[in-house]
Amino acid sequence: MASKMTLRVQLLVLQALIVFLVTLATGIVAGAFQEQALREAYKDRMQAVAQSIAALPAVQSAFDDADPSAAIQPIAEVIREASDLAYVVVANEDGIRYSHPNPSRIGEKVSTDPSIPLSGEIYVGTQTGTLGTSWRVKVPIRDDEGTVIGTASVGILESELNEEFSANLVWLISAMLAAAVLGVFGSAWVTSVIRRRIYRLEPHQIAALVKNQETTLHGLSEGVITVDDRGRITLVNDAAARFLGTDAAHLDGAPAAEVLGEELATVLREGEAAGRPVIVGSHVLVARSTGSEADDGGVGATLLLRDHTELHDVVRRVEAADAIIAFRQRFGIPKGLSAETLERVSSALAARTDATASEIGDDLDISRVSARRYLEHLASSGRATRSLDYTTKGRPSTRYGSIDAV
Repeated sequence: MASKMTLRVQLLVLQALIVFLVTLATGIVAGAFQEQALREAYKDRMQAVAQSIAALPAVQSAFDDADPSAAIQPIAEVIREASDLAYVVVANEDGIRYSHPNPSRIGEKVSTDPSIPLSGEIYVGTQTGTLGTSWRVKVPIRDDEGTVIGTASVGILESELNEEFSANLVWLISAMLAAAVLGVFGSAWVTSVIRRRIYRLEPHQIAALVKNQETTLHGLSEGVITVDDRGRITLVNDAAARFLGTDAAHLDGAPAAEVLGEELATVLREGEAAGRPVIVGSHVLVARSTGSEADDGGVGATLLLRDHTELHDVVRRVEAADAIIAFRQRFGIPKGLSAETLERVSSALAARTDATASEIGDDLDISRVSARRYLEHLASSGRATRSLDYTTKGRPSTRYGSIDAV
């Protein structure tokens, strides 16, 4: 049963679905890359800021002051505002803060574990502190001798990071929607081109045409062979395969020049609209071709083969019969009479003084009508006499007499 949706709708829906899925997958991957790129950009910035703070002589020397925060807090705030970060926190080796965006937090112990930077390593990751969950970098602060004396921690809140990512995501979604719309319009155009190429037929109509073509093609008494421009057979029906004495599957895709034979290949190459008699095995065929040889040696054509074997036999029989008739006419024997029977009738008539057709028929065991035909021929050719007998009842009868007997 044919689908309720037309081929145009099916093609459009399928292509639109593919465009949507590809656009969505591309958007997801692009979003993931964008978020990763955003985090990497902030990580590089935060690491550069943290390392620059840890390397500042003013910060390092302030660790020996009685009130380190007095010198470190102003520097940290200037750098935080200039680098557009959420916080810049400097702490000593005990984790006591010397700077914080909230001055009241100065002098308190940091809320997250500082063991990694205090061990001399750089920490990058997400942790939850006094300002909330943030993406942060922690680096060690070393003195002139290289001993770790504290940590510098900088970061940006995850909420701010998500806001920036969402702002960029708007442009990404807009681009995805634009691509999807363009894809749908492109799908509609492709669908229109495909529909024109198949003459706006529906799948069930195409299937019916193919089925009818196969049925008609293989039901033809004429042989049909189609050859492409490379000289290879692309289509052959059962009749053509039968004429060539092979299987259709064996001919499909085979070089025409190799399987058709020299005479048929010549007809195919040169073209023959009127038809040319060709003998293939026991078949007398009339071959017609619609194509001609191209400059590159290729042949693209259709070869039609009509079997005239039976007609040829009939013609031969007719010619033989005409020859017999001519022979008989040459010797004065009309069509339908045999010389042997004529001789028997003449002998039977000579044995009598005269006789009727019935009497001769009884003598030779042939019908009265046949006897009369032979007697009439003898009378008309002057070899017998013909007379009417009025002694019989009813209509007079015809009696025949032999000239020789007379």
